[in-house]
Amino acid sequence: MARIVTCRDRWAQVSLGDRVLTSPLHPNGETMKHTCCGSRTPWSGLTVALVATFGAAACGQPEPPPPTPPEVSVATPLRRDVTFYQDFTGRTASVQRAEVRARVTGFLQRMNFVPGDMVKKGQLLFLIEPEPYQAQRDQAEASLKSAEANRDRAQSDLERLEEAIKTNAVSQQDVTRARAELAQAEASVLSSGAELAQAKIQLQYTEVRSPVAGKVDRNLVDLGNLVGQTEATLLTTVVQMDPLWVYFDLPETIVLRMLADLRKLGVEDVSDIRDPEFQETLKFFVGTQVEEGFPHAGHLDFLSNAVDAATGTVEVRGVVPNGDQLLLPGVFVRVRVPGRLMPNSILVSERSIGTDLGGKYVMVVGNENVVEQRYIELGPREEDGFVVVTSGLEGDESYIVNGLLRARPGFPVTPEPHEDDDAGAAAGSQG
Repeated sequence: MARIVTCRDRWAQVSLGDRVLTSPLHPNGETMKHTCCGSRTPWSGLTVALVATFGAAACGQPEPPPPTPPEVSVATPLRRDVTFYQDFTGRTASVQRAEVRARVTGFLQRMNFVPGDMVKKGQLLFLIEPEPYQAQRDQAEASLKSAEANRDRAQSDLERLEEAIKTNAVSQQDVTRARAELAQAEASVLSSGAELAQAKIQLQYTEVRSPVAGKVDRNLVDLGNLVGQTEATLLTTVVQMDPLWVYFDLPETIVLRMLADLRKLGVEDVSDIRDPEFQETLKFFVGTQVEEGFPHAGHLDFLSNAVDAATGTVEVRGVVPNGDQLLLPGVFVRVRVPGRLMPNSILVSERSIGTDLGGKYVMVVGNENVVEQRYIELGPREEDGFVVVTSGLEGDESYIVNGLLRARPGFPVTPEPHEDDDAGAAAGSQG
């Protein structure tokens, strides 16, 4: 039987029956010195182990304590009613967009706006040389006065002849001829009046004015160029900025459900959706690619009259206020449409959700504070940083919010209640 004899200067003497062996406490070779015979012979593995074990115990070195489980912060899932939203893509469009074109021929003389300015309806934008059209107007006015003079003379001649025929001083043929001349003179007055009106219109067209109120584009033709010679030259465009339309496609199931909800509210005609009474029911939200969330709210005002058989969708249009002009016509936008209500939903903090090849998961602290990896199915994300869990949790578990990097499935942890200072922050770091 082995027995420790002495322990000094990191050498141990072990008594094995009638033999005493001396060896370092931490042998580093296959041979040890035997004090009983002074020779070096191989020791067995058992002897080395006994020497090392009993030698360490004899020197009073304690065994290391077990590691303390890491601290993590835990929370219980929230429960509340959640509105289910569905996201789509769409594009904005101006309610009114007008192409400003030259309607008469002439050289472009003046531009009365700064590109990008907001202009009013009827505001002067361009001036095409008016002199030729002023001359045409003056000529038409002169022609009208001449025609009116001829009419007055013909009227006087007819009146004299009608008095003279009473005494047979003139023939009936003379009276008939005078009446025809008066009719021709009156027709000439009408023709000259029409020519004068046309000349005034042409002169008016030399002042190119904005047909709508909105934001004007740059000038597409420089001053001094001839415009309107072969076609109505496009000079610029003006688009209305507030409000804007948003076009997007909805699945037919959503549209049918929406129509059913409207019928419950008493809407019998789809055109009634423009009624302000139903705007809250038809609300939707819009965000651009550079905006956080969906900061713009609007309401639907148009449904297409048919379902696209190829895609199973219906084109819809909504109106979005744009007084701050943060949206532009033609912009690609994200659209969020409210759907059904999900009562008593389970929600967890977004920062607690991990991802691996198996999918999304949370770390649950179970019996004896042992960590369990629980795979979950997620629903919509709320604005406060919590995410709906549709399956995988019962709602009464304790899940790890902070300290995910210190937790390992199957190992214990030291749970601490999570301080809900900014649990809703979506960008919180894990660990």
